[in-house]
Amino acid sequence: QVRLVESGGGQVQPGGSARLSCAASGFQFGDLGMMWYRQVAGKERELVATIFAEGRTKFYLDSVKGRFALSRDNEKKVLYLQMNDLKPEDTAMYFCNALIGARSPRFGWGQGTQVTVSQ
Repeated sequence: QVRLVESGGGQVQPGGSARLSCAASGFQFGDLGMMWYRQVAGKERELVATIFAEGRTKFYLDSVKGRFALSRDNEKKVLYLQMNDLKPEDTAMYFCNALIGARSPRFGWGQGTQVTVSQ
């Protein structure tokens, strides 16, 4: 059974940092590209970043380039998203998933982790 468990969210002040984790199980994590999406209530999910299986090829949403960094530990089956210089517009529920193709989610969604950037 596929499980994707996101954690690490919380309330952060503007300019602050947070590190999200996604613990994966039930599939061959090291063989698949992975990604982070985010969603604000009432809006479509937005693709934030993707990382290929080898861990070197990465893509980022323009608005987070230079601030967010995606990494993965294939032995531990964990995906990370280091978020720096957070802005109020980064406030969202963040979800991880495995990739199909360049940007489509492979599995159902986990519960996500909420990041709120405010004073």
